[in-house]
Amino acid sequence: MMRLRQFVFVAEDLKSAVVDVGATLGLAVCYNDPNVGNFGLHNALLPIGGDLIEIVAPIREGTTAGRYLERRQGGGGYMIILQCDDAVAHRERIAALAVRDIWRHDDDDCHATHFHPADVPGAILSIDDMGPDGDPRVELSRWQWAGPNWQEFVQTQSTKALTAVEIQADNPDAVAARWSEVLDLPLENINGMPAVKLDNAHIRFAADTDGRGLGIGAIDILPNDRDNILQMADKFGLRQPNGQLMICGVRVNLV
Repeated sequence: MMRLRQFVFVAEDLKSAVVDVGATLGLAVCYNDPNVGNFGLHNALLPIGGDLIEIVAPIREGTTAGRYLERRQGGGGYMIILQCDDAVAHRERIAALAVRDIWRHDDDDCHATHFHPADVPGAILSIDDMGPDGDPRVELSRWQWAGPNWQEFVQTQSTKALTAVEIQADNPDAVAARWSEVLDLPLENINGMPAVKLDNAHIRFAADTDGRGLGIGAIDILPNDRDNILQMADKFGLRQPNGQLMICGVRVNLV
């Protein structure tokens, strides 16, 4: 079991990014995690179906997130957090592939590992489990990072789910092969692009077409009320001429 459970945007200004994401997609903030202050960040989490969108922004100089904003010249996709049954087993398997980790969390009810983006290119990958009480097969199962009662904030009138993340690179085939190896999932072809399928979504790999370099370029959203999303995107000036939305530096496809 490998589930896309949380997608993370990085923004220069948290408040404006929360407005863009929340108002356009019809999502509500469920939690602000004080623990991200240890990374020099503040954040907001918004449920999207049974999963989460997180937005982080730096609150001090010299953060990894701040350097990312500088390198990619603005906001964008930052992290992909997956939920599995046994994150420690995946950590040990991935370490054997010469992949370094940059952060670990181990409690009886939660294990998590952030892997080095130099070794898994395109995003910070985290593989987590929520212990015996956090079944990834249950849509609204426990998710520690979202606070104690995040399920009460789920809004599905406009948006049903996050269904894909697209990583762009100069060498998408090589990056795809590395993610396939690290996740221990086969490479597939989705709409002409290499991809790895998760249990509830997929990660695909595309050429860099916007000149912003290696990183998350797009996400796919399954709408419940497409017209309302587009109306709100127009209100905030987020709709692009090709019909895509541009939210926090990430192209958003309504699928």
